[in-house]
Amino acid sequence: MSSPSTQNFPPMGEHAHEPHSPSVSGRLNSLRAGVLGANDGIVSVAGLVMGVAGATTDRQTIFVAGLAGLVAGALSMGTGEYVSVSTQRDTERALIEKETRELAEQPEDELAELAELYRQRGLSGELAHQVAVELTEKDALRAHLDIELGIDPDDLTNPWHAALASMIAFTLGALLPVLTVLLFPPGVRVVVTVAAVAVALACTGLASSHIGGAQPRPAVMRNVLGGLLAMAVTYAIGSLAGAGLS
Repeated sequence: MSSPSTQNFPPMGEHAHEPHSPSVSGRLNSLRAGVLGANDGIVSVAGLVMGVAGATTDRQTIFVAGLAGLVAGALSMGTGEYVSVSTQRDTERALIEKETRELAEQPEDELAELAELYRQRGLSGELAHQVAVELTEKDALRAHLDIELGIDPDDLTNPWHAALASMIAFTLGALLPVLTVLLFPPGVRVVVTVAAVAVALACTGLASSHIGGAQPRPAVMRNVLGGLLAMAVTYAIGSLAGAGLS
């Protein structure tokens, strides 16, 4: 019988299903922006072209409305994402500067604070102090940023990545309802557009649930039902407006 020290234990490595690379949060941020951008592009432009299709069957009018919605929405999404992520990045940088200054001016207080944070995580007082001392000797700033603020100084959010991902995804998502409304004849364009948008929203719902590690069914249902409701409301309003103006 082998002793515990000689038994073969699996290596204490990274779990295959858990991302640990330094740039993972940046990639997830871009993925999040991309999925949200595609979803917004599908829903907002689908609602727009459905509303116009409810008011008129003129292909050129629908195309102009869809194109305008696509361009305006893509620029709005990209700008909004850039401003939002830039604000987050500025906040992260300000917190890093603040922590750097505190470590330079109050090293003993910062060491005690770090030890207390690890004690609150469940370590004994002695072990918490030992961990704090060793981490401080290795990289005090990184240790404080990690446990206090959850910030990796080598992996700050990138506003350009998020903005580009959002703009491209919005454009691709918006193209679907625009093309379906334009390519199919008036008799079937509404039904085809609704079906295509429902399938696309189911896909973005699946993608968002996968990124967030959540159950896919609720995400898909929310996406599809929300999109169908938006199209139904705008189509009804467009039909009423078209009837009133005719």
